[in-house]
Amino acid sequence: MEFFDNLAVGFGVALTPANLGFAFVGAMVGTLIGVLPGIGPIATIAMLLPLTFHLEPVSGLIMLAGIFYGAQYGGSTTAILVNLPGETSSVVTCIDGHQMARQGRAGAALAVAAIASFFAGSISTALLAGFAPPLAKIGQSFGAPEYFSLMLLGLIAAVVLAHGSVVKAVAMIVLGLLVGLVGSDGNTGGTRFTFDIRELTDGIDVATLAIGLFGVGEIIANLARPAEERSLVAQKITRLWPTGDDFRRCWPAVLRGTALGSILGVLPGGGATLSSFAAYALEKKVSTEPSRFGRGAVEGVAAPESANNAGAQTSFIPMLTLGIPGNAVMALMIGALTIHGIQPGPQIMSERPQLFWGMVASMWIGNLMLVIINLPLIGIWVQLLKVPYRFLYLAILLFCGIGVYTVGNSAAAVLLAAFFGVVGFILMKLDCEPAPMILGFVLGPLMEENLRRAMKIASGDPMIFVQRPISLGLLIAAALLLLIVALPAIRGKREEVF
Repeated sequence: MEFFDNLAVGFGVALTPANLGFAFVGAMVGTLIGVLPGIGPIATIAMLLPLTFHLEPVSGLIMLAGIFYGAQYGGSTTAILVNLPGETSSVVTCIDGHQMARQGRAGAALAVAAIASFFAGSISTALLAGFAPPLAKIGQSFGAPEYFSLMLLGLIAAVVLAHGSVVKAVAMIVLGLLVGLVGSDGNTGGTRFTFDIRELTDGIDVATLAIGLFGVGEIIANLARPAEERSLVAQKITRLWPTGDDFRRCWPAVLRGTALGSILGVLPGGGATLSSFAAYALEKKVSTEPSRFGRGAVEGVAAPESANNAGAQTSFIPMLTLGIPGNAVMALMIGALTIHGIQPGPQIMSERPQLFWGMVASMWIGNLMLVIINLPLIGIWVQLLKVPYRFLYLAILLFCGIGVYTVGNSAAAVLLAAFFGVVGFILMKLDCEPAPMILGFVLGPLMEENLRRAMKIASGDPMIFVQRPISLGLLIAAALLLLIVALPAIRGKREEVF
């Protein structure tokens, strides 16, 4: 009964006119930035972080969460229509979704993507509501040693699950850890790695880093391509509703994608992108006709779209229950909490039940809004894609600059974002994923703080990390993941999959 009482509290918060409005704004903006390639939810959330300071905490989080899972819906639109994924998690949708569009079945592909996303989002939100409370109770027994071991596990998991080279993933995390050290030492008050630049004394803001790496960096990368590669040509949409055979083929794929995405979304470094890749690979394995994939198989749209939405929703579980960001977007969500003076972690559910359950309830409402938004407005998104990129990128840069400046009213922050934009472009050219760098940046200071606290508790004895059962279990899990990376056969298979 307590579960239903909590849901009643959540819907009481989420169904207020103001919060319904913020859920709608988040869903609309998320869909828009999912449709438009080169923006992404990370840069958008980073730009809007300062605005949440003027809102109630639950209203701000409802809007930011809507942007995140709304982008997963919108990313499939361009993937299907123009073979250009609006989001990295929609890359796999291009393979069969665009082939369906070329066959005159773009409407059916878009409808399958929207329905699969809604189903997966609803189920994974139910999992979030059901499994978060027991996880939070476990999290309340965490001390400094357990938190350090958990964050170490998260960083190692990010290495294992990152795309491409393991060495590059490790390098990105180490780079993020080093950038996180810039600023003042929390214990001594001395400055570190500031190079006598006064503006760096307070450290680098996560919004500045995220906007630079993902927003400005992506724009530079797009402008570096030939103009013809940036122009978008929409395909004609014919039949909107899938056939009976489409439904028969896609429902098992939706169920498998939802289950797989829900599991992978909880893992640090997992989330929507890994879920969509894994779901597509699974469908090809279990299919009796694998040759259909790549030629317009409806399962090739249903599975990754359900998986990436399930992964997006369940990635909130470690962030809300343990205060550990599983991906870059969750790191920004933690930033939104700290802006309001809220310490993320297990105590949120007991101290601020309206915030937690209001967010959970808003996810169901937001998913319903997204279905209503996405199906009728497909034609409008297609028209937006026809705007020449030479006009579009100027507006994106303007919003990036405004977002960075309003974080600390500092012109130096805008220059810093431009610097990180160049860094992000260089990393893209080197095939290095910037997302692990954000994880290292966010987790680094927290790891350092908990390491120092644990060593003070133990009077300098490092055995405290193996003497406590939970900490020992997390370190063993981290060691097993390292073993997986070290085994060449498994590493070879991993690279082959990606």
